[in-house]
Amino acid sequence: MEQVAILARVSTQRQDYERQVMELTDYCQRMHWAVVKVFANKVSGATKNADREEISGLVEYVKEHRLNRVVCLSIDRLGRNTLEALKVINYLNENGVSLHIKNYNLNTLNEDGKVNPVASLICTILLEIASMERLTIKERMASGRDQYIAKCRREGVKMGRPATYRKSDETYRDQYQKEISLLRKGISLRNVQKITGTSLGTLQRVKKFV
Repeated sequence: MEQVAILARVSTQRQDYERQVMELTDYCQRMHWAVVKVFANKVSGATKNADREEISGLVEYVKEHRLNRVVCLSIDRLGRNTLEALKVINYLNENGVSLHIKNYNLNTLNEDGKVNPVASLICTILLEIASMERLTIKERMASGRDQYIAKCRREGVKMGRPATYRKSDETYRDQYQKEISLLRKGISLRNVQKITGTSLGTLQRVKKFV
């Protein structure tokens, strides 16, 4: 039975990647593939692969254990940054590892181990679409925020959180797991801010949980 690794990702702390893992595990069983490792994380698809623990871990594991296949649910699980995602695909291809994308039943390598040119083209197109969707969503959110601010100013509505609002320690621990993990590794506040985009003020409050 062929041994494979699973790659799963969600983009926010409120989401759960367990559904992806369960769906892919069931799929691999039906394909008669033995899942030997699962790589999963909660991180924005815009984050660079060098800063994503599940990608770096996957690359090292594949290299050490000589796997022939990695399975993911959809191409944007690699990340919505086209260049970063293609780097992962190219690395896997160069090491004889085929990326199997379940939602499209695509393999980046043919059975003879050669690059599948059709899959390469489709992957690039799908990644560009995901990147475009991300940009569109970002622009819509910015437009909606600007319109809301303008409306509040016209109507004299005070914006922002109530003065009494304060997150609980439990909420901080749950919402900033990535930041806490990086701080525990000794990474500076400034570098954690660059990696996660979290403000220094928030990181100062999070630091007490390290």
